[in-house]
Amino acid sequence: MATITNFEDLEIWKMARGFCQKVHELIISTELGQDYKLRDQINGSSGSIMDNIAEGFERDGKKEFRQFLYFSKGSCGESRSQLVRACDRKYIDLKTFNEMKEESILIGKKIGAFINYLNKTDFEGRKFKN
Repeated sequence: MATITNFEDLEIWKMARGFCQKVHELIISTELGQDYKLRDQINGSSGSIMDNIAEGFERDGKKEFRQFLYFSKGSCGESRSQLVRACDRKYIDLKTFNEMKEESILIGKKIGAFINYLNKTDFEGRKFKN
């Protein structure tokens, strides 16, 4: 695997960014935008997926990166739960809900696979290089 020096090159970050953009489109194009509490929650949790990947990467250590990847994975679940509420309240239709749900599950699985990869590698992080 080539050395990645920028979090923006990580597939999981790119996927999380796309998911966050789709959530924003829902906010501006549906009545979800008028439910201020739920809107702010899902906007925050979907953004946390990509933000925690970035923050963990920038800490330059494997242990910290893994910790932030777990936070990111948790934010996938949080976003998915908020999508359930948006669907229950009829802000989004079932088709849109199912597409977004599947995307959040896939991102969570990819983050989990990346955590497993990090668990198996001897690389401890850039800050530990001699």
